[in-house]
Amino acid sequence: MTEQNSTGVSAETLIRLSAAQLAEKLAAGEVTAVQATQAYLDRIAAVDGQVHAFLHVNAEEALAVAAEVDAIRAAGGAEAEALHVLAGVPIAVKDLIVTIGQPTTAGSKILEGWHSPYDATVVERLRAAKMPILGKTNLDEFAMGSSTEHSAYGPTRNPWDLDRIPGGSGGGSAAAVAAFEAPLALGTDTGGSIRQPGAVTGTVGVKPTYGSVSRYGAIAMASSLDQIGPVTRTVLDSALLHQVIGGHDPRDSTSLPEPLADLVAAAKTGNVEGLRIGIIKELHGEGYQAGVENRFNDALELLKDAGAEIVEVSCPNFQYALGAYYLIMPSEASSNLAKFDGVRYGLRVLPEDGPMTIERVMGATRAAGFGDEVKRRIILGTYALSAGYYDAYYGSAQKVRTLVQRDFEAAFEQADVLISPTAPTTAFPLGEKLDDPLAMYLNDVATIPANLAGVPGLSLPGGLADEDGLPVGIQLLAPAREDARLYRVGAVLESLLEAKWGGPLLAQAPALGAESLETQEAK
Repeated sequence: MTEQNSTGVSAETLIRLSAAQLAEKLAAGEVTAVQATQAYLDRIAAVDGQVHAFLHVNAEEALAVAAEVDAIRAAGGAEAEALHVLAGVPIAVKDLIVTIGQPTTAGSKILEGWHSPYDATVVERLRAAKMPILGKTNLDEFAMGSSTEHSAYGPTRNPWDLDRIPGGSGGGSAAAVAAFEAPLALGTDTGGSIRQPGAVTGTVGVKPTYGSVSRYGAIAMASSLDQIGPVTRTVLDSALLHQVIGGHDPRDSTSLPEPLADLVAAAKTGNVEGLRIGIIKELHGEGYQAGVENRFNDALELLKDAGAEIVEVSCPNFQYALGAYYLIMPSEASSNLAKFDGVRYGLRVLPEDGPMTIERVMGATRAAGFGDEVKRRIILGTYALSAGYYDAYYGSAQKVRTLVQRDFEAAFEQADVLISPTAPTTAFPLGEKLDDPLAMYLNDVATIPANLAGVPGLSLPGGLADEDGLPVGIQLLAPAREDARLYRVGAVLESLLEAKWGGPLLAQAPALGAESLETQEAK
């Protein structure tokens, strides 16, 4: 990765630029979109055998889009001036978001090889911005998991330590960005599946306000919780990508009618003076790794020194959020996944003997096509929705959801933005929690409340834990429709932390490629 292109910029330099920096070089003619896209495709070829961030690589189409951008820029004129700022900047897409021309598997054998006849709205917007799509990233099957170990196509590995998880369910997108296989990616966040992988891989992950980014074309797990959002290396990059994909979509019945605020301008504000930052009493302390707590306290001190007012808020019903989530989410998932029946599309498995009825074909198909975690959640959700239990379980969980929303409302009367660690621990070893689903579910304890309430959340790198030298995430939360506040505070905190570390956190990540292969073999 040290070869130089015709402009004298090495491929190694190209892949380590932020999306905003790459966009500037593309616009200035210092590098071409084809050169940038090829550099990332070469990086994928070099290291993805170790990381397994991608399920499908879209090289031919990505290079064609990049060549189109280069031709438009070379021709000049009105069309060149109208190019989006991110035109020519490559991106990866979580394989839960449908795309024409590429398979969409949702990480499941039941959709192996399936091609969507339409693009998701967010993909349409990426294409309109002329951003080359590098491929589709790995995930826990149907986004059900906190470690990307539940993919039917094998786990993704954390670029910081290939023996550890990259978070989930969107570990593929986060690992691709952290391993410099893509400058940008899209993920989906149902209970933390953008933010928690961001925390453990040292990347930035954003869950937008529910309804502010269209869900049309995202394969639904839990429709009242799912949200598409950016996965990037910097807060500004997230703002740029969020601006591309956000806004009203008439095809999504839950889409908000208001246009997005200027998120990029918010990320460039440069100060937090006078802002009230609320520490959530229930989302730190006991149960959180010491190194996570230390980096969280460092972040608080930096914000305080920058002129923010630090206050403590209490959200007493957050202690019930995890239990409520694991009733609401499986209930909605059991309904949404009923469409995978072996009849209309996807995998079809015929029973080996006995009568050939639709019911038996459905049973055989689902038994073969769904993994253990998906089956577990479907069974739990079906039980919670069954006659005689609906009010006791699903109905009660919805009441808790209302209480969580009220906690947020009360907290935002005392603070402009809330802050907590994103996850209670750093990345744990692969396989450590596979046999203990409840321990796995606890990884989302700090991220779930935002999904229940529909408020936006942002996770950014907070530094490295003292015990293991692995990334820690800091989570910021804002009221619904106030995503701009996240970018304002997040960009300032990011700048303060990078000054403390001496540069971006990912610059401290271990090398991948031939060097790390030798290291792994030696271990």
